[in-house]
Amino acid sequence: MTSQSRVASRWNALAPNLRGAVLMLLSSLGFTVMAVLIRDVAATIDPLQMAFFRCTIGWFAILPFVAHAGFGTVRSNVLRLHLSRAALGTIAMFCAYYAIAHMPLADFTALSFTRPLFATVLAVIVLHEVVRWRRWSATIVGFLGVVVMVRPGAAEINPATFVALGESISLALLIVIVKVMPRAEKTLTMLFWFGAFSIPITLVPAIYVWEWPTAIEWIWLTVMALSGVVSQWLFILAFRTGEASFVAPIDYVRLVFVTVTGYLVFAEVPTIWTLLGAAIIVGATFYIMRRETKLAGGRVVTDQSREG
Repeated sequence: MTSQSRVASRWNALAPNLRGAVLMLLSSLGFTVMAVLIRDVAATIDPLQMAFFRCTIGWFAILPFVAHAGFGTVRSNVLRLHLSRAALGTIAMFCAYYAIAHMPLADFTALSFTRPLFATVLAVIVLHEVVRWRRWSATIVGFLGVVVMVRPGAAEINPATFVALGESISLALLIVIVKVMPRAEKTLTMLFWFGAFSIPITLVPAIYVWEWPTAIEWIWLTVMALSGVVSQWLFILAFRTGEASFVAPIDYVRLVFVTVTGYLVFAEVPTIWTLLGAAIIVGATFYIMRRETKLAGGRVVTDQSREG
């Protein structure tokens, strides 16, 4: 048996939840690396242009997998939904990259966890889902966590805060689209059409702010894009490997990763209000996720775009 076969055998011998946990940890670490590179490159490359590089490099990175599976795999009868998903995902990406470049990483990451809060509200408005008082209560508490972080009136509010919330709203709308998309649509199909539609969408604004990257910036942009694609794939695979109720909370470790990295790389020290607000948001979204998983019989709908 080769060393590669032994590693694969040991990996498959692990419990599904443990494998899912490892995959989610690797995904969180990858998104942290991507965020650090975005912050670093944003000093010279506009976030609008970075989004174009992310979509383009990421799309070409998955083409070999599409070719291996056969291009018939990406055929779809719901291209309008894929276009809507790409448009919302692109808006979320623009917002995320801008916010990462203009606010502490810990603040942005904490606010990104508000996505389930907005998704709960939108599910009622758009899908007419019935939400009981427990989830409404958790949603209200979660938004109070945002107020604690932002502290309106106590200090000047960073405009990037609203942009970060715009990312969460965009991804919450994207979750609604994923809920109405046929289950037959494969992950590879969704990734393919996201790239195919998002490249022309991001190209237009990128042209207006275009700056040719230096050699080292090309390297960082490529690593950033690949980190986003790989982390996104690991995120999806984690949910397909382990139970959602076990795997999902592990993504909150990302807040620890970015807090430590932000301190070591950018000397960012989160305030007590950021930590308190983040704890409230995480607690509320964790409760909502547990309720949704229980009501769905163990299955939970997750968006497959994120900020990466």
